[in-house]
Amino acid sequence: MSRIDETMAALATKKRKALVAYLCMGDPSHEASIEHAVACAKAGADVLELGVPFSDPTADGATIARASERALRAGGGLARAIDAARAIRARTAVPLLLFGYYNPVFVRGEARTVKDARDAGVDGLLVVDLPVDEAAPLRALCKQNEMSLVPLLAPTSSAARVEATARAVREAPPGFVYYVSLTGVTGAAEAPLAQAGARAAELRAALKAPVVVGFGIDSPEKARAAAKDADGVVVGSALVRLVASGRDPSELIGDLRRSID
Repeated sequence: MSRIDETMAALATKKRKALVAYLCMGDPSHEASIEHAVACAKAGADVLELGVPFSDPTADGATIARASERALRAGGGLARAIDAARAIRARTAVPLLLFGYYNPVFVRGEARTVKDARDAGVDGLLVVDLPVDEAAPLRALCKQNEMSLVPLLAPTSSAARVEATARAVREAPPGFVYYVSLTGVTGAAEAPLAQAGARAAELRAALKAPVVVGFGIDSPEKARAAAKDADGVVVGSALVRLVASGRDPSELIGDLRRSID
């Protein structure tokens, strides 16, 4: 059982909702992104999504795409994100999830990526563009190393895709399933969050696994709407905007934590 599984189980026992915080590693610098992640953990984030900067982040809106560009210009990438995870792990016990795209994992090699991430204290991977039915080898590697591989579902996911995800959950507990609130990219302002939360509850029953909602959550009110029926929420673009503005993203984490407790 991974640290993410343990955290989600403990939150469920306490009847609390998970707050998952995304930050792009390397933005605005390697050192600053480490400090921001640790600050968010201290402010109440239950899981830290450590974004791996990538040159073609097709699931991300302009805010995170620009953060990736800044991080890449500063020398960021998968290797540096793993280095950041090692530094963050030395300062917090909060679960760490590497969030990114498959190309860097493929280039580095699945086995090497999982080993290096595990050795750095990472608890799981979320690979945005790797479909669940093509992820069996990576899922097996993660399971062997007591790590999670988090699958994603969306409003457009077919019954067959939901069933494939259910099989993957049975093969290897993923910590949680990430439900994308809309058909679009990160940072969308008008996601139907109450509807997404209700769908997350339906999926929880079908998958027998916690389901958290992401995309479009940038305020306590939106977090509360999504978390009403879901097992937790993911906030990303709003934190990245604060980083870009020079403000401390942990301020928003504190507000969101209070809103869903």
